[in-house]
Amino acid sequence: MTLPTERDAGLSRKAAMAKARQSRRPSRLGRRAGSAPEPDYVVADDAGFPGLLKRTWERASAAADLPSAVEVLLTLDGHVPADVQLRALPAAEECALDVLLGRTWRASGHGAGDGAGEERPEGSAFLGEIGLNTSGRVVVRVPSKEPLAGREELVGGVLRVPWSGRDLAKYRAASLRGAERLGESDADCRRWLAAAGPEGRREMLERLKEAALRTAPFVLYSGDRQYTNFRDQNTLTGKTLWPGHPDCALSALAPVPLDLWSDSDVRMVVCLTLLVRSAGFARIEEANGTQLTTDHVAHLLEHTRRAYEGVPGGTRVPAAASAGAADLAALAEALGRRRREVTGGVQLYREIHGPLMHKVERVAGAPGEGARRLESELCARLRERLPVGDGDTFDGLAAAVGAAPGWLAEPHGGYESGLESLVHETVSAATEVFGADFAMSRGMRSLTALVAALRAEQWPRIAQWDTPHFFCCVVPAPGARRYFGDSSAHLADMAWSMSARMQYNSWHFLVGNLPKVPEVEARDYFVPPTLPDIAYHSDQHHHGHVAAKVRFSIRSPQAVEVLGRSFGGFVDLRLLRCEGEPFDEQDLLAAHRASGFVAKATSLAAALVADGADVEIGTFDSQWHWDRIAG
Repeated sequence: MTLPTERDAGLSRKAAMAKARQSRRPSRLGRRAGSAPEPDYVVADDAGFPGLLKRTWERASAAADLPSAVEVLLTLDGHVPADVQLRALPAAEECALDVLLGRTWRASGHGAGDGAGEERPEGSAFLGEIGLNTSGRVVVRVPSKEPLAGREELVGGVLRVPWSGRDLAKYRAASLRGAERLGESDADCRRWLAAAGPEGRREMLERLKEAALRTAPFVLYSGDRQYTNFRDQNTLTGKTLWPGHPDCALSALAPVPLDLWSDSDVRMVVCLTLLVRSAGFARIEEANGTQLTTDHVAHLLEHTRRAYEGVPGGTRVPAAASAGAADLAALAEALGRRRREVTGGVQLYREIHGPLMHKVERVAGAPGEGARRLESELCARLRERLPVGDGDTFDGLAAAVGAAPGWLAEPHGGYESGLESLVHETVSAATEVFGADFAMSRGMRSLTALVAALRAEQWPRIAQWDTPHFFCCVVPAPGARRYFGDSSAHLADMAWSMSARMQYNSWHFLVGNLPKVPEVEARDYFVPPTLPDIAYHSDQHHHGHVAAKVRFSIRSPQAVEVLGRSFGGFVDLRLLRCEGEPFDEQDLLAAHRASGFVAKATSLAAALVADGADVEIGTFDSQWHWDRIAG
């Protein structure tokens, strides 16, 4: 068992273990962990995603007409773009929704035409159904399929949809075209995999297993089959299935000849490989909640290509000649190269739609008046509280700190180090200036220990460090009490739970920056994040987000340099709102500048340590959060 931190080395083992068994919840400090007769804060059974699905179905059932009801279902009552749900439909259901209502993600549909919004006929040739399943997918009963209740776990009932003879004729023609297109694509994907040879396919499978293991949760579909690394539904290597597990679809394919692979597995391997080649593992999350077909991948890559086309300079990328696997592979690789170019001149970020965990890469515009105003206000507050010169931009403040960084390793503002003071003051200012309910920043407690371990190349030792070796400073707005029964104690407990989770995130990312020695490879970690993001309605799946009512957020990870080695995702700045208006792009640009300032200060502090200083962050623990918030 890992001791609480290395700073407790002076305690006897018995005393250290007794301390480790104490509750770290601020309102229960000094009491034995697990001694409460019942949970302090109970979350309703239908909180988060189940509640959203229930409300969505109720709204759809009460809609005035079928098009309005389907719009509610596709958007989960306005919480996600309809496009994501439309691209989640298997081929037959995609054709049906297009024919019946003219709803499709494609540029040109199969042609519901003038009748798309009309009342459905009373007499019908077939009585179909539309429903919502507990995964949040819109499901459609088409001719030749059994009723939805027999094959889906539905949120409520079904919407009965009469089909006319004309609908059936259009559907028959459209579904034949769709099946032919899918069959041609499957054959093309098999040829592409065959051309790669056994060794090429083995490398693809190994890379995809690594991607599933080192990437945040994703849920993807191929026909009616689901591929996911998410919780207990896992069909791919992830939190439930260890690498090489026979139930992992990727591991199961390795010894099987290509001609025995199912069509859905062929699509999955080809599509995931194309996505990874275009931007690394994180691109997979941009397909979250959708079908894995080459048509969908072509759509995503073309959207990305057009976004990059708007960035001046560099090598232009032509559109793919076709949606064939070889042409898409060439496009994916060209986009990967182009992406490395554009990141030097523009800010990329991701939008996250929480209910379906779907991400969209965006190219940010230049900082406007909103971002400049926020940065100026943040800098003004920091100038009042820190020895950072008189600049009104973070570049100016960072230059001033870089010119005389010694104070970062000295006591300041009631803290043992200036770095601690800088982190706290930046987070406090962010809470105020951005109108956030919570702001926070995380990092490593002992830069001294990290520098020593890096110099000695003690990779196994670093991999063994546990969450108490990291910190997160969380500062809530005083008014955030209103979301937690107007209780300061509850607010302090929520802040500490966020802090503890962020310590875990730092632990989870750190070793992703290290050489892949066996001890590192064996440890659970994600690829360190590089892009900032804005999340909408993220109070759905993550238990902590549901309990803390984290609806809208900005996350801005930054790299820190230690002994010449860049540590991606080493620090970040997070802003949270429990309700009200979501954050926007200008907020994100200003927040990213602020987190960059914290990262620069941390790099400067690491350089001081390399020259003999000692920088350890001993605060931002449960006691600190209690004293600051409820004490």
